[in-house]
Amino acid sequence: MSEQVVLITGALTGIGRATAIVFAREGAKIVVSGRHDKAGQKLVMELRNLGAEAEFVRADVRQERDIQKLVDYALSRFGRLDVAVNNAGTEGQPGPFKDQTAETYAATSIVNISSTYGRAGASGAALYVASKHAVEGFTKAAALEFADTGIRINVVAPGPIETGMLNRFTGTPENKAELISRVPMKRIGQPEEVAEAILFLASDKASFITGASLAADGGKLAR
Repeated sequence: MSEQVVLITGALTGIGRATAIVFAREGAKIVVSGRHDKAGQKLVMELRNLGAEAEFVRADVRQERDIQKLVDYALSRFGRLDVAVNNAGTEGQPGPFKDQTAETYAATSIVNISSTYGRAGASGAALYVASKHAVEGFTKAAALEFADTGIRINVVAPGPIETGMLNRFTGTPENKAELISRVPMKRIGQPEEVAEAILFLASDKASFITGASLAADGGKLAR
């Protein structure tokens, strides 16, 4: 793991931040990205204090030129790229499908970190659900296309995880408690638990796994 070069988008909070930390503890070289310079530099210092080589690049993954800049920087800084954790995304603007626009959809498009909603659905979050279905389908199609090249492409589908996004999505403590009550393990997940699943899929221990969707959901999809 210590030889891996890892690129993480949406790395400044929640699952992305936890993922950067677990890779740093494994000795990986890390490029993190997000839209806020101060938070990015603070995270880099934390990763370096853990002994990792780490860099921050300000990038908005909704902009194609920013994505290219991000990849180019990782390649120029470390000479290669072994792992891409494509985490950046938001919950969009919750509400009825008829109220959504092209702009709200663009804000929810992410790759390779999905959600249990990408396999089940949710009322009042049509575009969020649609974006997660797209992630699941894209991952499987891309995995098949690149399967004989040695490139493995998988997706992690978190259930309810303790993040700012979840708190915005639920809106009230009562709504959050009701959501947790539907999780068989009867608790909310932590970003670090999803990060460990990502770490596993990026490791040699998952060398024969591609096109898979790993649910880190406390049993939510098993119902």
